[in-house]
Amino acid sequence: MGSLDGRVVLVTGAGRGIGREEALFFAAEGARVVVNDPGVAIDGSGGDTGIAASVVAEIVARGGQAVANTDSVTDWDGARAMVDTALDAFGDLHVVVNNAAIERNRGLADLSERDFDDVLAVKLKGTFAVTRWAARHWRDRHREGVRADRAVVTTSSGSGLLNPLPTQASYAAGNAGVAALTTVAALELGRYGVRVNCLSPSMARTRLTVGVPGMERKPAAGFDPLAPAACAPVAAYLASAECPLTGQVLSVRGGSVVLNHGWSRGPGVHKDGLWEVGELAEKLAEIAVEDPFDRLAEALGGALGTMGRARLQEMIDTLLDRGTPPEPDGARP
Repeated sequence: MGSLDGRVVLVTGAGRGIGREEALFFAAEGARVVVNDPGVAIDGSGGDTGIAASVVAEIVARGGQAVANTDSVTDWDGARAMVDTALDAFGDLHVVVNNAAIERNRGLADLSERDFDDVLAVKLKGTFAVTRWAARHWRDRHREGVRADRAVVTTSSGSGLLNPLPTQASYAAGNAGVAALTTVAALELGRYGVRVNCLSPSMARTRLTVGVPGMERKPAAGFDPLAPAACAPVAAYLASAECPLTGQVLSVRGGSVVLNHGWSRGPGVHKDGLWEVGELAEKLAEIAVEDPFDRLAEALGGALGTMGRARLQEMIDTLLDRGTPPEPDGARP
């Protein structure tokens, strides 16, 4: 029995690096996986549909189930098509892992408007777009009476939260935005049975970090703390139906997993090797976790007075139930 048996998972940017390791690990844990990747270069240029297909082939060769999708997360209809791919292929969708990212590293004075917009289009807008279409489906299913654990795993970075780096203004801004979006989504989507957490890798060896001094060094034997595979079991834990967390940002660096408190590092656990999902769950259960509802209630206390969780949930539900006016025929939701 795997930790993700029966779960249908969509992973964006799953053709290489962390996303590929997540897709392979999720499939090995029993998930049916939609491997999304348009096969672009680090800066977002070009495209190769064979990248996603190669990961699917690898999963199938190992006895797993997977299908490919090559839409771009920056495309509104493409984000919807990813969700539809999961529904058409596997009949449901339980988890979205937003991993896609590009980089345009230049000093702030040299960064163009196009560079800034393109990076945020993938990292921030892409995370929103895919999550939004999944949330639409989950909300509809919930209203139909279907009750199931759903999960979103967003992906931020140490560059943007704990150690924003020079020449990464757009990348850091996008990652910080993803972390903020995670909290809002957790507060809103909890009523539909959806948990939303953020994975924040630091010092993982991928195409995006290949130029960082020291990243090319690999241990002669044993566990490689810079290997992108270190993130996969943490993402799988957040995706599992037994995970209680929501609204959390978890920093991952090798075998270290830390629960952030806002912009600061909080308590964590460490292992000299890859975590197993159940093992990580047991260790993290020993750590006190800040509830995002309690945090919001405390923040609003000065303006609105003492507010318990039930009252806060009522306020959130009221805001969400206001909805939006009907859209004209032919308009995109």
